[in-house]
Amino acid sequence: MSDTTVLVATDADHVHDEVEAALGGDHAVVRVHAGAEVLDAVAAHEPALVVLDLQIGNMGGMAACMDLRLEERAGRIGPQRIVMLLDREADDFLARRAEADAWTVKPVDALALRRTARSVLAESAPA
Repeated sequence: MSDTTVLVATDADHVHDEVEAALGGDHAVVRVHAGAEVLDAVAAHEPALVVLDLQIGNMGGMAACMDLRLEERAGRIGPQRIVMLLDREADDFLARRAEADAWTVKPVDALALRRTARSVLAESAPA
């Protein structure tokens, strides 16, 4: 699949719309509505970046991020670049704990998200 695919996991339409507006010009944005769908979507779409909303109904962004990291360590998926969308600054503890590469606080600031995405993609790009 395209190395410019971004997978966004959120059950909130406005969050999806904000991410699409911020990243859609440079990337194909694919959406899943539940954290439990993230692993299958990663396998299907091989995204360059995964954007996880902290608050997803059945399996939150923290659990989805931890699931991806466990699957990486087990060798079942390749390394993932993950940005988490937090509800407040204090939630950075959760993002660190889940081993997200980066995070930003909602509401989504398009410029900040674009900058964060570029930074995460650049850091893990092959030399």
